[in-house]
Amino acid sequence: MKKRVVALLMAALIGTFCMTGCGNSKETTVESSVEVGSETGEEKTQTETEETVNTEAEEDADQKAADKVAELIDAIYVQKRIDETDKQCADAKAAWDALTDAQKELVEGENADPDYFGRDTGDASKDDPRNQDEIGENEILVVSFGTSFNDSRVADIKGIEDALQKAYPDWSVRRAFTAQIIINHVQARDGEYIDNMDQALDRAVANGVKNLIIQPTHLMHGAEYDELMEAVEAYHDQFETVKVAEPLLGEVGTDATVINADKAVVAEAITTEAVKDAGYDSLDAAKEDGVAFVFMGHGTSHTAKVSYSQMQTQMGELGYDNVFIGTVEGEPEETACEAVIDAVAQTGYTKVILRPLMVVAGDHANNDMAGDDEDSWKSMFTASGKFDSVDTQITGLGSINAIQQLYVAHTKDVINE
Repeated sequence: MKKRVVALLMAALIGTFCMTGCGNSKETTVESSVEVGSETGEEKTQTETEETVNTEAEEDADQKAADKVAELIDAIYVQKRIDETDKQCADAKAAWDALTDAQKELVEGENADPDYFGRDTGDASKDDPRNQDEIGENEILVVSFGTSFNDSRVADIKGIEDALQKAYPDWSVRRAFTAQIIINHVQARDGEYIDNMDQALDRAVANGVKNLIIQPTHLMHGAEYDELMEAVEAYHDQFETVKVAEPLLGEVGTDATVINADKAVVAEAITTEAVKDAGYDSLDAAKEDGVAFVFMGHGTSHTAKVSYSQMQTQMGELGYDNVFIGTVEGEPEETACEAVIDAVAQTGYTKVILRPLMVVAGDHANNDMAGDDEDSWKSMFTASGKFDSVDTQITGLGSINAIQQLYVAHTKDVINE
């Protein structure tokens, strides 16, 4: 009996011990688990916070670096040259080169964007800035608005200059641009130095030029031509003779009905090239295929804007019923994109080929005419839904031989005066 009682007591004690021991072990395990989990959560949150802070700091540093370049680009996107211009151009390029690819995409300013330095417009080394000294007594100064598109500058502006030099080997052909914004762009991006009007005229004086002929590559007697004449006026007494040749389209005329031989040459030349580039044997063949050619000029509020209307009249006089003239600025009104779209559609043509009526195929041709933005001419013609196809030809007038020879003829006129 005693043994049974003892056994029962021992069993009870063992059970109590196990229950107490097991209970303590369970509590310890749970507490330990909570404690470890809490520490891991705190560490994870702290790491994520640090990573977020670091990322934001990096993004902020990237944007600041990009903004600095944008400021430097905006500083040289000006029409006036100053004593610091050369340094500003060099500083802007150096700052751009120091950016990472990701930072370059962030560059955005009043006029700055990644394309300012980043866009590939061709090989600038193929160009000749024609800023050499040792000019001699006779100089032909070819004055252009200019373009930062290297391929176009070589084909169009240099093409005209080369034609003039070939035609007049006894004269030294030199270059001047009237757009300082473009001069700065080319200098900063490509290291090519192009004279503005004052620099070119000062160079001529310093070289002892006696007879100066200025051949503008401008399309017409517009605002840029007027500015050129003002610049030349200040230098008239520095040379024995100073003569300014006609721009491409010659005299303006009083109204839309007044056309001249120059406009006829230009109309025939540009249409012939457009038809050939489109793969047709003749304009009539293109017409039978439902094709209309639209030449897009710049447009202007200057009184010379009537020249665009005269070119449309000239197309009609030549029987070019499927050739239309338009302008980016929409001046004159009938040359606005919407007006031209309606004019082409009303005549029943279902295919459109756009081509620039500009000496160079630069920014306007590549972006305003052939760009992918919704406000480009290609996009607006397509969006109208009135045509089966809309194609573009990105070629400047200056690369056409007949156009080059018309400039040569204009220079000859003043040489023979």
